[in-house]
Amino acid sequence: MTYIRPNFRHPESLRNDAGYSIKHYEGALSTLCAGCGHDSISAAIIKSCFDLNLAPHKIAKISGIGCSSKTPTYFLGKAHGFNSVHGRMPSVTTGANMANKDLLYLGVSGDGDTASIGMGQFAHVVRRNLNMVYIVMNNGCYGLTKGQDSATADQGSVSKKGVPSVFDSIDLCQMALQLGAGLVARCFSGDKKQLIPIIKAAIQHQGFAFIDVISPCVTFNNTPQSTKGYEWVREHMEATGTIDFIPDRTEITLDYPAGSSRTVTLHDGSELHLQKSSADYDLSNRKAAMQQIETVKEQQKILTGLIYHNDTKLDTHGKINTVDTPLNALTQDELCPGSEVLAALNAKLR
Repeated sequence: MTYIRPNFRHPESLRNDAGYSIKHYEGALSTLCAGCGHDSISAAIIKSCFDLNLAPHKIAKISGIGCSSKTPTYFLGKAHGFNSVHGRMPSVTTGANMANKDLLYLGVSGDGDTASIGMGQFAHVVRRNLNMVYIVMNNGCYGLTKGQDSATADQGSVSKKGVPSVFDSIDLCQMALQLGAGLVARCFSGDKKQLIPIIKAAIQHQGFAFIDVISPCVTFNNTPQSTKGYEWVREHMEATGTIDFIPDRTEITLDYPAGSSRTVTLHDGSELHLQKSSADYDLSNRKAAMQQIETVKEQQKILTGLIYHNDTKLDTHGKINTVDTPLNALTQDELCPGSEVLAALNAKLR
């Protein structure tokens, strides 16, 4: 059958330092519409995990409902996976993370799955600073139900149906900033040079990392009047700068043109180098990041790139002071220490 990916790979195909070939990070062939931006995001995830030498079995990919939430089938076929109900991906990820914090949690969602039915879930997973990568594949419409406007469709934006959206849009990056995310970025699915380093940085970030990826729907929302279409996005991007991800295991050699630059050191020692090409602002200043988004929006453009980074906050496990051993690895004696310990605990609550 044509939707089955062939198993053959050249025996001398490139392998990363962990001994894996790119095949170990692939999934099934995509059944999304030809040209869908979501497939470009899947390819960026595959490339990022390969370059970072991640063991596929140490990754958990979790999604909700929608075109975006189908994509985990198309990448990391050897990883753990869970397709949850509509808008509930953050709860499932939280539960899994509480049980085993040693896995990398990669949450994939859509603008409907996050900004509409899953808004409450999104808000609380951000404020708890769960250690995960949260990627929204944002196309401004409901692709599975014939292209109705979603909550991220900009006011006045025109989809294939030809009727401009009459409501103000929800800016998920601004929400993530306001709620306390440690890393916030926005990318365009058609710009892999920007997207791949951002995904790598998000993976290495300790805490909640949010990436809003503008991913045009080629079937329902790719008209010249749509602010989520390829044509409009390419002509209206305002990037924070060019980005390079430098793993801590390699010698760092840089050759940047004159201008403002910033180095973001991640928790594992890796570095993200940002060469500013627009008005400079402090990436660790949440207020400045919010202001920059608004400034670019007033110019009828989309701010892309790394928008905010702060690695000083404790993640969920740090906030609630969980044990070092993952909960699913604790023994029966450790989980049930006896009636005397329970009695002492109850006494403290009286």
